[in-house]
Amino acid sequence: MSRIRPHVGIIMGSQSDWPTMKHAADILTALGVSFETKIVSAHRTPDRLYSYAKGAKAAGLKVIIAGAGGAAHLPGMAAAMTVLPVLGVPVESKALKGQDSLYSIVQMPAGVPVGTLAIGEAGAKNAGLFAAEILALSDPALAERLEDWRKQHSADVAETPVQG
Repeated sequence: MSRIRPHVGIIMGSQSDWPTMKHAADILTALGVSFETKIVSAHRTPDRLYSYAKGAKAAGLKVIIAGAGGAAHLPGMAAAMTVLPVLGVPVESKALKGQDSLYSIVQMPAGVPVGTLAIGEAGAKNAGLFAAEILALSDPALAERLEDWRKQHSADVAETPVQG
């Protein structure tokens, strides 16, 4: 059985980030995009982060989605060690409701970009979509699936509210 090489890496700082990051995985699954998921903590497993980010391109990845809460250094540190696009998802934290995560990810210094999405579930879903859009630039079949997904997403919106 041959394993498809993943095109997207979804990394997160801890297991507690998975309920948020799962939404990125769900979008990629729906669009037929290959991905892998890893726990890679910037603070607790820096060697793992270094190996992952430095080896991502050689491993065949094309985009990295990095979710982190609190100090949220994971997306920026990953971006500093790869030329692949890194999409940062601020995970909602208990103390500051994800604002700390957002500021940590969005305020990258010039020269080390991280495409920063919304806090929480919406950000994770949009990161999955954004990764698919990036890949669709060179994958016509994915571009068609993405277009179909968007049409269906629009069709699912009711024209009038349900009176109840």
